[in-house]
Amino acid sequence: MTEQADRRECTFDSTAQLLTRITTQLGTQLHHLHRNGTRRHMSTPHRPTLVAVAHGSRDPRALQTVTALLERVRELRPGLRVRLGHIELNAPLLTDTLDELADRASGQDGGREGEDEAVLVPLLLTRGYHVKHDLPGAAAAVRDRLRVRVAAPLGPHPLLVEALADRLTEAGWTARDRADGSAGVVLAAAGSRDPESAADTRRTARLLSQRLGGVPVLPAYASAAAPTVAQAVRALAARGRHRTAVASCFTAPGLFATRSAAAAPWIAAEPLGAHPAMARLVLHRYDQAVAAAAPPAHPQPLELASA
Repeated sequence: MTEQADRRECTFDSTAQLLTRITTQLGTQLHHLHRNGTRRHMSTPHRPTLVAVAHGSRDPRALQTVTALLERVRELRPGLRVRLGHIELNAPLLTDTLDELADRASGQDGGREGEDEAVLVPLLLTRGYHVKHDLPGAAAAVRDRLRVRVAAPLGPHPLLVEALADRLTEAGWTARDRADGSAGVVLAAAGSRDPESAADTRRTARLLSQRLGGVPVLPAYASAAAPTVAQAVRALAARGRHRTAVASCFTAPGLFATRSAAAAPWIAAEPLGAHPAMARLVLHRYDQAVAAAAPPAHPQPLELASA
């Protein structure tokens, strides 16, 4: 190749590289703009607001516990917007939290990406009326101003079982109790008339039994379903399991958790609260909901329906 040809090829390469850089930079700059021409704030990636939904309780420890749990969530995912809403009894109510987010989204002018989206993560441990009706209803009320998705409840899940087992250990359960033929566990839950809620609690009880090396774990309920904690304790005693521990399948302290612990003939675990596994589980449910709504990485070509 001649020297002149070499220079010509180098010129072509340099021109192509320059055009590539210009195209790449232009695409990047356009990605940073909203459709109305305002610039996006790119300090954090496009992530919807996580709205943790607690039930609410008159017990002042409940709000303190939920607040501590959400602090753990924020520590695990810096930059993620995390808000709280209660179904009843405590402020902020879920409806107020969503109204505030919706007003902010509808009034924003070039705000951060994701501020017009929210994911409701119920701090509830089974499916039931609140998850199936209250949360979708709250989301529907702001659908014209805010895109809202509802995540699955926290249970059943191995992370929930990890927290349950650790709380039992903190209450006094030891490895020797696994081999003790007189020990058993009652898994105390809130209770619901929804059969799927009871199915979720039974599955959590089975998972906890496996975690404890096969020790029998009976589900029981503080309201709306049978058996009660006292009835489950008697059922275990009839099987020779007189040293019965109560595992507290509640996110935070409250009337039901207190009532269930009072029925324990031996030890009673504390509610799950701000256990590290609970914080990871909240983010796991959030991520699941975000991923379910995301478009596929490689969209398939559309197929025409046959006539």
